[in-house]
Amino acid sequence: MRLSTRGRYGLHAMYVLGKNYEGEPISLNEISKITGLSNSYLEQLIRRLKKGGLVDSIRGSQGGYFLTKNPKDITIGDILRNLEDFFGTTECSTEEDYCPRQGSCPARGVWVEISNEITRKANEMTLDEMVKGKYRS
Repeated sequence: MRLSTRGRYGLHAMYVLGKNYEGEPISLNEISKITGLSNSYLEQLIRRLKKGGLVDSIRGSQGGYFLTKNPKDITIGDILRNLEDFFGTTECSTEEDYCPRQGSCPARGVWVEISNEITRKANEMTLDEMVKGKYRS
């Protein structure tokens, strides 16, 4: 599995919002300064995260972006599923009847197993754990 820049950079933006969870809404400019991402790219990421119900915004001089849930209640899986067009190892590992050889393919079970483990782990890891540095290498 390979994550797109949307997944990687969007997770970084969510980290910034998670670090600021108890504070005031944070502007796109501030997120841009912290992440090094352009405002236009951040807008695309935030749009997906808003659509998924993870982020919201307030307009105006004191406005900005904020998490709609406690970081403890947001999993890495939630974030990646909202940012990635595809979240799995192969299409056949996540979609039934994707391939006509599905029933006879010796590799499909391997891809399904790997996909399931990645999904399971992503659903166990929380944004709060990330913010607190649990996954620092």
